Amino acid sequence: MTVEGKQYPPVTVEIEADNVAEFAWSIGADPHDGVPPTYAAVYCLGATASQLFGDEEAAVDFSRLLHAEQEFEWRRHPRVGETVTSQARVASDTSRRGIRLVSFEADTSDEQGSIICRSRALFVIRS
Repeated sequence: MTVEGKQYPPVTVEIEADNVAEFAWSIGADPHDGVPPTYAAVYCLGATASQLFGDEEAAVDFSRLLHAEQEFEWRRHPRVGETVTSQARVASDTSRRGIRLVSFEADTSDEQGSIICRSRALFVIRS
């Protein structure tokens, strides 16, 4: 079973002021400073990861999953009130010695279609 190369449908998210403020307060940031960089975990990874986890073809056993790596690369940070669209894909899906490694990437674009953020995650799944 491999879903390498599979692309998931786009997910649109509005960067809502109240959600950004709650997130900022939870990490000790000032909400008046704008959208914290780590908010990408919400609009980029968080908005798309459920597609992989809920995909029967991908057959990810969440109880055996370890979120091993995460990185974000920004061209710019989104603004409060902006609507962004994230689209994810399985960049690689390999297995060896009872361990499955799934590299999951998502690109987030603004309303003009310009990429503003790329998320890369590595999920390690024991057999």
